[in-house]
Amino acid sequence: MLIKEILSSLGQFSSNDILKFREHIVQRTFRKNEIILERGAICQSVYFILSGSFFQYQSNGIAETIIDLHVTNEWMFNHTSLIEQRASETTIKAFEKSEVIELSLSNLHSLIARSPSFLFLAKIFNQTSTRTYLFDSSFNPIQKYNYIKNVKPLIVQVFPVKMIASYLKIAPETLSRVRANH
Repeated sequence: MLIKEILSSLGQFSSNDILKFREHIVQRTFRKNEIILERGAICQSVYFILSGSFFQYQSNGIAETIIDLHVTNEWMFNHTSLIEQRASETTIKAFEKSEVIELSLSNLHSLIARSPSFLFLAKIFNQTSTRTYLFDSSFNPIQKYNYIKNVKPLIVQVFPVKMIASYLKIAPETLSRVRANH
């Protein structure tokens, strides 16, 4: 996906704005299982996933609970840690080899100071509404699965049942039955 397309999904940007944005980002590659944000660290960047996938999880030493699943063509970050600038309670790890564009918080502030157009980047922070809606609604397992298939269809193609079930907060056996009936 081109930088112009990434930005146009958020708002109106001039050619000059696109050039400024390019100057403030870093393209990075992560290997499978490479950690992008360690639990306890403070999130300092947002990432646009050009290819690959990531997962956010909490670990109690025995089991990992999936907090979020991230796929190609979406922004990724730890919302609470980034916004409140406090230690992350989750870890973000590459599920597979992935390529991202990284925009640091300081570079985001710099862009906004240079042009009011970059205030459109605030839309990046609204994407947590999907997760909030999913868990604030009284959805049964079938409705949860259908909702996630409609909102983020790549999730069901990329991640194994066990991870999707953990994310949806249902038993893997339940999710398997739901998928079998579709």
